[in-house]
Amino acid sequence: MVWTSLHAKIHRTIRSRHLFEPNQRLLIAVSGGQDSLCLIKLFLDLQSKWRWDLGIAHCDHRWRSDSQANADHVENLAKTWGISFYLETANEPINSEAAARDWRYQALSAIAQANNYQYIVTGHTASDRAETLLYNLIRGTGADGLQALTWQRPLTTGIMLVRPLLEITRIQTEQFCQEFKLPIWEDSTNQDLQYARNRIRQELIPYLRENFNPQVESALAQTAELLQAEVEYLEKATQQLREKAMEKGIGDEEDSLTLLPLRFNRRVLQNAPLALQRRVMRQVLQQILTDAPSFEHIEKLTGLITAPNRSQTDPFPGGAIAQVEGDWIWLK
Repeated sequence: MVWTSLHAKIHRTIRSRHLFEPNQRLLIAVSGGQDSLCLIKLFLDLQSKWRWDLGIAHCDHRWRSDSQANADHVENLAKTWGISFYLETANEPINSEAAARDWRYQALSAIAQANNYQYIVTGHTASDRAETLLYNLIRGTGADGLQALTWQRPLTTGIMLVRPLLEITRIQTEQFCQEFKLPIWEDSTNQDLQYARNRIRQELIPYLRENFNPQVESALAQTAELLQAEVEYLEKATQQLREKAMEKGIGDEEDSLTLLPLRFNRRVLQNAPLALQRRVMRQVLQQILTDAPSFEHIEKLTGLITAPNRSQTDPFPGGAIAQVEGDWIWLK
């Protein structure tokens, strides 16, 4: 086996970030593109050191005419490497990026649960992290959206999603595939500029790289990494503040916030930084709204912290109204 600098980097990353332990069962998501082929090759080469039990999963969204051939290609690679292969095919073509992502994670979770895999491993790179940061920034988001694509997160009970390539750029995965002559399956939809992410990848990132920073992907990925730690800290501080502000006896049960009416003490919140005030309000609204609360919803509720007595909001989606009664803000 040829041991490259990329092998060494991923080996160190797994150890330093405690992403996996030896002797675990890992399900590798392989689309056939350069990132996933780089991922599976690295893990096959590291397998002897970590004694992992590896499997390959492929999800066929049926949104390309060659999707079945793509799936066959990945299955043949799994047979060549002598590892288990699992295929999930959509009942009907999935044409939305968001819907495809949701379906894909559901499919991977089902495969992992049925076959006793503890981890699902994907080939997301620093380039994906940079593109996600820009995509969410353009749409309008707080720090949470900018730090999306974390190293690991629970997908379902007992199954962790892990992204070990977040410090590797797409240029590096391409070079790795070329060095080892890995048979990349080119996804034609990656060139379709009707998708916003493709325009960011094909047009915006190259423009930023050429005119502002040759290392723009790594720089943006580093920003996301810094934001991730800050968001984790803020979320913990927010949870503590919300529990302090909630009336005793309300908020003790995990699902109590879904029951209206509820109230929280605005005097407690008045002494908190604005960032924490907004996060408390967002957490409360997330419990009572069907969709994610907008910036306007959060600001409307935050404004009641210092509003005159008897102030109230107009209805939130679903009909709930917030009202000031002395030291308390009520949601009814």
